Amino acid sequence: MLRTVAELGLTHIDTSCYYGPSTVNNVIREALHPYPDDLHIVTKVGFRRNADRAWLPALSPEELTAAVHVNLEQLGLEALDVVNLRVGSAAVGPAPGSIAGPFGVLAGLQSQGLIRYLGLSNVTADQVAEAQAIGRVVCVQNWYNLADRRDDPLLDRCAELGIAFVPFHPLGGFSPLQASGLSEVAARLGASPHQVALAWLLHRSPNILLIPGTSAERHLRDNAAAATLILPADARAVLNAVGG
Repeated sequence: MLRTVAELGLTHIDTSCYYGPSTVNNVIREALHPYPDDLHIVTKVGFRRNADRAWLPALSPEELTAAVHVNLEQLGLEALDVVNLRVGSAAVGPAPGSIAGPFGVLAGLQSQGLIRYLGLSNVTADQVAEAQAIGRVVCVQNWYNLADRRDDPLLDRCAELGIAFVPFHPLGGFSPLQASGLSEVAARLGASPHQVALAWLLHRSPNILLIPGTSAERHLRDNAAAATLILPADARAVLNAVGG
């Protein structure tokens, strides 16, 4: 599947996965190393999995430093393209509070040449502003999709600041009523509902980057095709009402 990623011309891979970063890193390295010059690998730190496979915070300086070095070793890289600091729980949402300590650790590793760019995941607008005062933030990865747009203000603020917004769960959270509107547009355009939902995100703002996960090559190709799907104004109006 990952060789298909290169064939499709996708320019970035997010190593976050429910199976854990080590498994994904090993697959990426086996499939794609040596990496093409135009391929950028984005990884995420700030969490770990326990014996019960639950996600737990791992934000101490020692844990963050170890995570960066493990990613470097597993991926076979001298520097990581982008490292996102994950704050809070994906299921619960961002955890309010200062992130100056852990983000400062990553900024220090960046100054050592181990990280090229820094990002954030599962954060509030205040935390983005706090991190920006410490070092440049190039991307924010938060829960956002056609049906759940609580982060509309943060998305717009990131666009103003030139920060990429990378929605996770870009295809989740649709009620039957919402799905009917999505299916209506998809049928009219001769596309799948998933393609339309992804295309809506790309139309929503020019700073959005997509990371729809899949384990099937067919779905990967379908997802990639969403980048070329044009949504007419009347279709966008229907879709905008889905999350209203």
